[in-house]
Amino acid sequence: MPDLLLDIKGLETQFKTPDGIVHAVNGVSFGLKEGETLGVVGESGCGKSVTVLSVMGLIPSPPGKVLAGEALFFGQDLLKMSNEEIRHIRGAQIAMIFQDPMTSLNPVLTIGRQLEEPLMLHIGMTKKQAQERAAELLSIVGIPNAKDRLNDYPHQYSGGMRQRVMIAMALSCSPQVLIADEPTTALDVTIQAQIMELVKRLRDELGMAIIWITHDLGVVAGLAQRVIVMYGGLIIEEAPVKDLFANPSHPYTIGLLGSLPRVDEKERGKLYSIEGSPPVLYQKPNACPFAPRCRWVMERCWKENPVLEPVSPEHRIACWVDTKSGRPR
Repeated sequence: MPDLLLDIKGLETQFKTPDGIVHAVNGVSFGLKEGETLGVVGESGCGKSVTVLSVMGLIPSPPGKVLAGEALFFGQDLLKMSNEEIRHIRGAQIAMIFQDPMTSLNPVLTIGRQLEEPLMLHIGMTKKQAQERAAELLSIVGIPNAKDRLNDYPHQYSGGMRQRVMIAMALSCSPQVLIADEPTTALDVTIQAQIMELVKRLRDELGMAIIWITHDLGVVAGLAQRVIVMYGGLIIEEAPVKDLFANPSHPYTIGLLGSLPRVDEKERGKLYSIEGSPPVLYQKPNACPFAPRCRWVMERCWKENPVLEPVSPEHRIACWVDTKSGRPR
């Protein structure tokens, strides 16, 4: 893929647990173009969050360890950087919004202090300049009386407002890449819609690239240009968002989309459910990880793990079966 801002190749991450080694990410490769919004979807435990935390150098070690791979950002491999080196990139050039704003914000520091710190650290602002910029950032993300609220603590903000603070913090240094790890999961639908609109507006104004991690396909449809679907620590489908919704080709993606309620008359009927449970990855998958739950499964699926191959110019799947005909590909 040309002109990639972030290029991840063959990423592998594992965790040591009392029950054995969990192979959380098993050779993930994808790219992010400048100004693009990439959706990453899949059920809990499929490796979405671990993938981006590995890239950001935020995997706790022990028990976690990045075993292999590259994460190239402007030609530099983030995975080979020291903690000191990646600190200058994290927050300044690549920023992250976490899932739960209450546990991401420090409860004993004021909101103003937490917003000012990256501005002084990465941009070299004075205390006064950082205070003014922090108030401006809170206004941008829609928090009223922003200047007066800088001295408040996180518990004095609602869930939606805390998430807005996290967005303001992530955008404070005008990063080129914003990673959002299920940032609207804990919020009600009206606040979720407001946060989505805010991110869209800021993306268009600032021209940054976004990786948006979610298990909500509706969010992806309204925000992303391209989607990757993960399962068992692997990418099993990658496509432009319209193509994925119009023409899902992997059995798992078909199941995910079939489980969504539809409002159009044509598609009304009983919701589809995927039988079985996600894999527990104490062993690195050497066959298709979705085989035990797949209605198109055939003998080869139990023996060999498929690689991502194109089904159209920008659409790739990792599957041995043509789901349209039910025959081998």
